[in-house]
Formats: sequence, C-alpha cells, structure tokens
Amino acid sequence: MLPPAGQASAGGVFLYSSLYSPRTWHVIVSMITLSLIAFTVILSLTAWRSPSLLASLIYWPPGVAKGQWWRLLTHGFIHADGTHLLFNMITFYFFGRVMEQVLTPRIGPLGFLLFYLSGILVAILPSHFRHRVDSQYRSLGASGAVSTMLFAYILLQPWSLLYVFFVPVPAIIFAVVYVVYSVQASHRGGSKINHSAHLWGGAWGVAFMLFLAPGLGPRFFEELLSKIP
Repeated sequence: MLPPAGQASAGGVFLYSSLYSPRTWHVIVSMITLSLIAFTVILSLTAWRSPSLLASLIYWPPGVAKGQWWRLLTHGFIHADGTHLLFNMITFYFFGRVMEQVLTPRIGPLGFLLFYLSGILVAILPSHFRHRVDSQYRSLGASGAVSTMLFAYILLQPWSLLYVFFVPVPAIIFAVVYVVYSVQASHRGGSKINHSAHLWGGAWGVAFMLFLAPGLGPRFFEELLSKIP
C-alpha cells in the first residue's frame, strides 16, 4: 500500500479541531513512529539470525499459559520474512506519522506509544482465547497495530485516496473490502495470516478514536453522505 494521495499526510491534522487545536500548528517530528519502526526492524533482523530469540518472542499459547505474558506484545515486533516486515513498516510509516501528529497534542508521546502497543495486545486477544490450548498455534507481526493506525486514519478521512498496488482506492471502499475479505478468510481458515488480528486491530483503532472524540462518529457519516449523490 502506498501513501494517501494529495495532502493526506497532513489532512488528519485539521479534520477535527478538538483533537488538534490551532495552537498546535507546528511541525511535529514523528519520533515515536520512526523509533517503533527502527526497533521493529532491528529486532526482526536479529530474530531471523537467532531462532531461539524468535521462539522466545513469538506468540505461542502454551508459553503464555506458563506465565510468559510478554509474548502478547513481543510478537508484534518480529516478522516472518522481509516482505512481511516491509509491508507492515511502510504502511505504519505513512499512517502512523499522521496519527502521531493528530494524537500527540491530545494524549502526548507516551499516550501515542501506548495506543500502538494496545493495538498489538487487543488484536491478539481473540486469537489467544480461541487458541489458548493449541500448542501448534503461533502468531507474529505488527499487522494488528498497523490496522489500528490505518482504521483510525480512515475514520478521519474516509474519502481520501489510498494507492493499493498503484491503484487509487477511496479509503472507505478499501476498508469495506478489507473487512469483508478478512472475515471470510478468517472463517475459511487454512491460512498462515492472522486475519482476526487485522479485524480486531482495526476495530480498536476506531473504538479508541470514538472514545477520545465521540463527535467523530457523526462527522464520519456526514463525510460519507457528502460524497454520495
């Protein structure tokens, strides 16, 4: 996925004034987003060279049952391969920067970091409860937290254009197709991709934004209806 078209990198900043007041119209360096990307890349590369490290960080139900609770978070900082890592980090780079600029003035840098970490945790919990006695089940990757950022952004800018494999797609259309595909794929099973984490991560992104600014809900539907003839 490529970045949103036009002014999307700054668009979320001025869409909802209660989240981003005029007093904060200054350049914010996206240090949390960049730091998370750097840490994830370094840890993923290190884990590829050390199978024992990867095994100790990956989400594995029996490990969590033994008290290794860190797996509920650390699995989000390691990836299966270069493609997996690259796709997640590119997507997070574009949407994480926007959401960091939107949210930092309201909840601070630590709040934004916790928002990202909570995306990892919330996204894996349904899988944890479903597979808690499955010793063969494993999950890794930042997709849940990335979906949190992506869907939080879509709530702010439903009609902005996302370039999916170089094809411009309205964000809301992408969201609908993404959710339908993920639900069907999750029910079908047989895939190594944790589609459930994508869905719950995205849902958490929307829920958190609505909790922070309930007025975003009515505004979202106003935005949708404004483009429908």
